Order: sequence, then structure tokens, then C-alpha cells
Amino acid sequence: MNFNRIGKLHTLMQLSALINMSLDPAEIRTRAIEAGITLMDAETGSMLLVDRETNELYFEVALGAKGELLKEVRMTLDEGFAGWVASTGEPLIVEDVQNDPRFFRKADLMSQYVTRNLIAAPLRVKGKTLGVLEVMNKHHGSFTAEDLELFVSLANQVAPAIENAYLYEDLRETFLGTALALTEALEKRDSYTGGHTRRVRDYSMAIGAGMGLDREEMDSLHLSAILHDIGKIGVRDNILGKESPLSLEEAAVMGGHARIGADILRHVRSLKDVAPAVLSHHEKFDGSGYPDRLKGAEIPLNARIISVADTFDAMTTDRPYRKALSKETALSELRCCSGSQFDPVVVEAFVAALEGGEG
Repeated sequence: MNFNRIGKLHTLMQLSALINMSLDPAEIRTRAIEAGITLMDAETGSMLLVDRETNELYFEVALGAKGELLKEVRMTLDEGFAGWVASTGEPLIVEDVQNDPRFFRKADLMSQYVTRNLIAAPLRVKGKTLGVLEVMNKHHGSFTAEDLELFVSLANQVAPAIENAYLYEDLRETFLGTALALTEALEKRDSYTGGHTRRVRDYSMAIGAGMGLDREEMDSLHLSAILHDIGKIGVRDNILGKESPLSLEEAAVMGGHARIGADILRHVRSLKDVAPAVLSHHEKFDGSGYPDRLKGAEIPLNARIISVADTFDAMTTDRPYRKALSKETALSELRCCSGSQFDPVVVEAFVAALEGGEG
């Protein structure tokens, strides 16, 4: 075995380990293409996936200056080299792309790229084709049988990582959907709060995006926003649905929902990290909130975000004892209380999101 092949195998193992360390679909796909380009000494590459509803191929990732344009392109399983690979389940080397009758010219025309040669391999798991990995235009010489063997090995590493990412996404969506259904069922006890959870979630996510939170932080915020009022399950109906302002005693009972919610979530291992935001979403930035009178950065960031989203929604929806405020009036109230009740950075992010049409 020559040293060049040993080096490529070592690179393949390193890249495969990196690919399989992540459950982020976008990261897996980009790393897979970068790995293929590196191993094959090629100019660029793309990954096409099979749409699970239409059974068409689409460009999930296409590197290069015009790669984003290819995301609009779809092809059937009998079109192009990728269609051939997906339908046959066989890898492929094409030395003269431009003169091959299988060539799908639309991709080159849209990306303004000239494909000379390519190597492609199917992404298959348990006999099911997930898509096709391909790289184009080898820098030196032509693609070889040895290249094909390595490229197929890479595709065989990538395919289960993509399948695991699909499963993770499906499980995540099911989990979030179940949590949302539970909280919306709880909302039905109070006819005046219908849709509250969805709106607080959407406002919170707009704030998080505006503050530049990463994917993991956004996931945590998403779940925290959905479950922020879960503790109201422990509040009596005569208080929860009261059509007049609450008495001091009733308000204290209602205020206990934050601690009840946190206590419920602490018993679920996967939700323990959400509990602090649920507990603290009624804390105030100046330390005058409840239940623990936390102040400033002592309040979890998710709680500070949800506080703004929750209050804005409360102000802009009708309640039994008052009509909804206009969005302009509610924003003015948020600005007025910025630095006292609310984190100024969060208020600024929310105002920017709402005025930019994201809220």
C-alpha cells in the first residue's frame, strides 16, 4: 500500500469520525461534501437528497459561488447522473460529462459552472436510497478505481449519519409537538389565553434569532417557551378563568405556577435544563420579580427572553377585565420598562424583530 493511499485512508477515518459526531443535518451534509472534495482532490461537490414525499432529487448542499441557486432545481430519478446513481444504487465515474447523454445541463446553466468530470456514489441505508454524493472536476488527472473505492467508503459512512439525523429531527419534532399539544390543552381551561403559547414561542424565537443564539440555544429556548406556563396545571379553575382582576391571595396562588412548572420538569431528565427558565420567567431585571427576586444576569437568559414575549402577548390580547393594547402602545410599554422589568438587550432585539416583520 503506497503512502498516498495510507494518507487518504487516515483522512477518511478522521473525517468520518467528525461526520458521525454531529446530529446537526446541515453540518453533516457540509462536512460530507468537504470530505469528498478533499479525498478526491476535486474542485467542488454537492449532495442531492431524495424528497421523502415526492421521491424527487433536490440539491441539499452545493458548494461554489452559485451553489445556492441549485437549491431551486429538482429532478426525477431518471434524470441526470444523480438520478442514475439513485435509481440503480451504483456508484459512477464520468470522464466526459459534457458529451454524456445522461448529463443534466440545467444545473451547470444555473450555476454557470462547467463540469468536466465527476464521481458519484449513492447514500444508502438498509437498502433505501437517501440521496447521492458527488464531486466534480478533479484537479490532477482523472478519477480512478481507487478513488471510487474511497468515495464509496465515504458515502457508506455519511449515509447512516444522515439517517440518524433524520431520526433525531423526527423525534425532536414529535417531542416539541407533544409538548405544544399538552400546553394548548391546558390553555383550553381559559378561553382568553387561546394561542398564547404559540405566540410566546414565536416571539421568543424571533428574539433569540435577533440575539444570534446558536442552534442548541435556540432549541432550549423553543422548549422553554412552549413549557413556560405548564405549572398552571396546578392552579384551580376558579382562579385561572376568573373574569375580574385577581385578589392578592389569588394572585399569589397564580404566581405559584412558575415553581410548580419547574418542579414538574425537574422530574424529567431531558427537561431539567428547561426548568430554570420556567421557574424564573416572572423575575424582573431590577430584582423585584418572583419567586426568588433574581436580578440582571442572575436571571437565566431564556427567562429574560420569555418575560418580554409573555408580557407583550398579554398586553396585546383581550382579557376579561380589559381590551387589548395596540402593538405600538405595548412596544412603548416595553421600552418604558426596559432596564427595570426587562433586560434592555432583549427588549431591543424584540423591537428590532417586530419592526423587521419577524415577530
